[in-house]
Amino acid sequence: MPQACLLPDGRLHLNHGPIDLIIQAWGPDQHRAFEQATARFQTVLSELADDLALLRTPVSSTRPTGKIACDMFDAAACHPGTFVTPMAAVAGAVADEICRAMCDGLQLDKAYVNNGGDIAIHLGAGQQLSCAIHAKVNAGRVMLAADQPARGLATSGWQGRSHSLGIADAVTVIAQTAAQADVAATLIANAVNLPDHPLITRQAANTLSPDSDLGQMAVTTDVGPLSDVEILAALAAGQTVAHDMVRTGKIIAAALFLRGQNCYAGETLAPTGEHHAQLQTA
Repeated sequence: MPQACLLPDGRLHLNHGPIDLIIQAWGPDQHRAFEQATARFQTVLSELADDLALLRTPVSSTRPTGKIACDMFDAAACHPGTFVTPMAAVAGAVADEICRAMCDGLQLDKAYVNNGGDIAIHLGAGQQLSCAIHAKVNAGRVMLAADQPARGLATSGWQGRSHSLGIADAVTVIAQTAAQADVAATLIANAVNLPDHPLITRQAANTLSPDSDLGQMAVTTDVGPLSDVEILAALAAGQTVAHDMVRTGKIIAAALFLRGQNCYAGETLAPTGEHHAQLQTA
């Protein structure tokens, strides 16, 4: 059954099965916003279950039926020619939907829905939100402002909740929606890679998770010592993919991290602000 509770610091916690949301809102309608988020959350998991078989397969001409499932489908469909299933957008799409529901018809200064590190954001006129990026350690912050299009952030890496084909410690992406950021972070993290490296251990995804949408694809399970040259080469491969996504308008910016080294793509956002939404590797 879906669970809802207020945390001691005033944030809302929603949980149902694998979905775990931390929600905050500022403004005169905060209480009603939490009520609307809780009400919308009641059927999220069952809606996704109805389309699960289709969501675990690469994008085709067959669209799913549910609203969140369609958002996942559309986010994945933005990357033709690359293996990706709509499941790559699930956490971000859920965050987007709950954020929309909690803000619908209400007066809120700002709000965020954090789904395990994939974050959907609402910003009223003139508002800002500072988000801390974590790549094993605090890697700094980015400022999101109402006059910018960014409303979604997501982070992916090989040690996160989902399997990765690559070796990135973390890739954080800023996009117009959390679903778009979620897919892009997954694909960029996959590209941060050193194929056939003898000190990188890989295993078929479905031997780790029998229902994985990656099937028999080899996912990273351990990364041994790497030279500085190898680290920079892996990051450069991911950065090339990130630059292309920025160029084609799929994302706004990305930060890539591996073994203490990092690189970036897209515009730089100011690292200051009063309220902070924590990003964890997902």
